[in-house]
Amino acid sequence: MHSTRIIPLFMLAAVAAAGAQSSTRRPVRAGDMYRIKNVGGLDLSADGKWAAYTVTTTDSAKDRSDTDIWMTSWDGAQTIQVTSTPDGESSPKWSPDGRYLAFLSSRQGGKGSQLWLLDRSGGEAKRVTDMKTGIREYEWSPDGKKIALVMSDVTPDADTSKSRPKPLVMEKLRFKSDAGGYLADSSRTHLYVFDVATRKSEVITPGGYEESGPAWSADGKWIAFESKRVDGDPDRSANSDVFIVEARAGATARRLTTFAGPDGCPCAFSPDGASLVFARGGEPKLSAYNEERLMIMPVAGGTARYLTNIDRPMSSPRFTADGKSIVFLVVDDRTRYVAKVPAAGGAVEKLTSGPRVINDFSMTHDGKIAVLNGMANLPTEVFALDNGGALRPLSHQNDGWLSEVQLATTEDVSFKTKDGNEPHGLLVKPVGYVQGHKYPTLLRIHGGPNGQDAHSFSLERELFAANGYAVLNVNYRGSNGRGEDYQKAIFADWGNKEVIDLLAGVDGVIAMGIADPDRLGIGGWSYGGILTDYTIATTNRFKAAIAGAGSALQLSMYGSDQYIYQYENELGPPWKSQELWIKLSYPFFHADKITTPTMFLGGDKDFNVPVIGGEQMYEALRSLGIATQMVVYPNQHHGLSLPSFNYDRLQRYVAWYDRFLKQPATVQAGKAQP
Repeated sequence: MHSTRIIPLFMLAAVAAAGAQSSTRRPVRAGDMYRIKNVGGLDLSADGKWAAYTVTTTDSAKDRSDTDIWMTSWDGAQTIQVTSTPDGESSPKWSPDGRYLAFLSSRQGGKGSQLWLLDRSGGEAKRVTDMKTGIREYEWSPDGKKIALVMSDVTPDADTSKSRPKPLVMEKLRFKSDAGGYLADSSRTHLYVFDVATRKSEVITPGGYEESGPAWSADGKWIAFESKRVDGDPDRSANSDVFIVEARAGATARRLTTFAGPDGCPCAFSPDGASLVFARGGEPKLSAYNEERLMIMPVAGGTARYLTNIDRPMSSPRFTADGKSIVFLVVDDRTRYVAKVPAAGGAVEKLTSGPRVINDFSMTHDGKIAVLNGMANLPTEVFALDNGGALRPLSHQNDGWLSEVQLATTEDVSFKTKDGNEPHGLLVKPVGYVQGHKYPTLLRIHGGPNGQDAHSFSLERELFAANGYAVLNVNYRGSNGRGEDYQKAIFADWGNKEVIDLLAGVDGVIAMGIADPDRLGIGGWSYGGILTDYTIATTNRFKAAIAGAGSALQLSMYGSDQYIYQYENELGPPWKSQELWIKLSYPFFHADKITTPTMFLGGDKDFNVPVIGGEQMYEALRSLGIATQMVVYPNQHHGLSLPSFNYDRLQRYVAWYDRFLKQPATVQAGKAQP
């Protein structure tokens, strides 16, 4: 089933105008997570007339999220909701002739995500595949007659009985992953080609390998893809390469790249089929600090060359119709922008600018570009990128909500450290900020570490600001957006330079007269939780801390989480580098120096940073008589998927900080309460 919901432009304008003229806007609250709509999955039709995209909403009553497909005309005059089933749809992609809008969905009892086609001439969407496993990726062939599919094969001895489960037997070095659980089977992800007319598919890349990122040549003869085909144990290697294969069963794949580290897709053929652009990472041992840069090479074989000399992460390359230029995305300092470079080499042109994050883009042959654009005060929406870099809104999914709430002010900040570094970050001033007044301030730390805090919308930051807190984000050494040297500066030296950078940021906002030095809080998730543990074991200046999905006794993570390759190549096995492992576990071995009341959180199914990391620190602080809590979310992985748990987490954050940063001094003491 699908339904059509048309929203004329004048109605959207009227809603926005009504909101602007309304009475005083209200503060943001935790329940707004059920109001905010997440926009993604962008694809422009070949004629540039329609932008298809996904909209994810959250239902508090059913405690689940649902993703539907929408489309908006290029002039923004018409918006249509394409699907409205409770099962969810994703990855909308137009056929090259514009006849079909394809998407993935598991509705009607599909075994995982199956391919559906909506004929734009009329009628309901129809499921056209019935694969035994779900489809992970797909790409239309240039003539629209075939579709490349990426999906797993079926393990012959897979046990489908829930009443009589079998033991899980592992023989791999990397035997678990947060998304995949215990990796006990031998299934692999392969490339298939689906014929639209006959509704039949055939495997193109059989064997014991993993394939991903298919890209068609313009003549439809070849498919490029990424695969990890190394000698020996693939779990002991970070090498992947780009291959090409004829789009027919029985064809032999040819390896294009020979770099010892990661080469991969998304990649793209030039219109004449002579060249291929792809992404190359850094040296293998830097897998945790990988910075992908774009390469171009002849399809016939030869030497790959860097497209630019920009020392920044790059992704999503696409050739222009004439083959003379390549458009791609660049992660920069607190931003992400669309760029363009001549295929032959030359200066890079920024197509977007300003404090914003472009999450993705879609481009037509005649040069139209639509982007997913987000800012600190704007959840991601679809925009048209017009001439001169002007961004014109096409989707308005969050206009109504934005008209109701009062958002905080987000500013760029930078600091100097005692060892000469200059970390950059963001400062979110509390709603109703008055110059000269000192506020309780929260140092909130991003995960990764290979990520960054950027000018994209954050409900968490807005919630804290609405509750009277200044919020500081610091892009410590190890973060991306500042170059490879900045990222790898913490290699095998965790919890040192990052803490120096974080504390320099705190000193900076105190010197600005904004942060109250007696009311400082700290917290983060994943590596942000790990850095929280490192920091509170280094200084007692924070009066409250929240460490989510973190760890402190790093020795206990070996064999417990999914990062075996990084550990053995960055730190060395514990039996060979015991002193280093103990050094990096200093928050646990110096727990007796911690006086900060700390709440620990995690999911009990987390194989990324297992919940044991928080449990150990909880037990240590509880034993030492420090105020602490341990919050475990049942059946949750590293990222909480249940909306009610995310709502609970936000509420707990605010309550914990309020308890120790806003209560009278007699209540703020860090000793455990009876």
